[in-house]
Amino acid sequence: MARLLEKYKSEICPKLQEELGRKNTLSLPRLTKIVVSMGMGKAVQEGVTKARETKRFTEAMDHLATITGQRPVITKARKSVSNFKVRQGYDVGLKVTLRGRRMYEFLDRLVALAIPRVRDFRGLNPSSFDGRGNYGMGLSEYGVFPEINPDKVTYQQGMNITICTTARNDAEARQLLTMLGMPFRS
Repeated sequence: MARLLEKYKSEICPKLQEELGRKNTLSLPRLTKIVVSMGMGKAVQEGVTKARETKRFTEAMDHLATITGQRPVITKARKSVSNFKVRQGYDVGLKVTLRGRRMYEFLDRLVALAIPRVRDFRGLNPSSFDGRGNYGMGLSEYGVFPEINPDKVTYQQGMNITICTTARNDAEARQLLTMLGMPFRS
């Protein structure tokens, strides 16, 4: 069992029951999934219809698979946008949806190892909730994860991380994520 999942079941659930005043443990907020995505706009701008054939795309795909422990899915453009030189069906990004044990292990590594390595870090934005209990954050480079060898990174690439919860509102979700160790700005 993942370390963070064990902590959730043994320590966080009883605290949440007490603070929220609920007896049923299934009504407490919990994590459902984490979506990690990368927009590959630079690979598309190189003018290749199949961006997955470019070195930038394959490198990002390998690194995302190393970070998450799961093979990423290639996302395609839904619409054609002439200003961005993108046509419908072009490869424009990568995404991974994590659930269960992998989700808790990824969150544990994100909180304990990756976020403290971010340069000039002053805390996560506490207002990045969507109103339904989900939290979104971005990293400007994926080199902060210890699994990535900085010598093998030729292209800097950012990533978006969305944490989905079963919380009824943002306050409950913020309370859950704070207990899980997310370092929010005060």
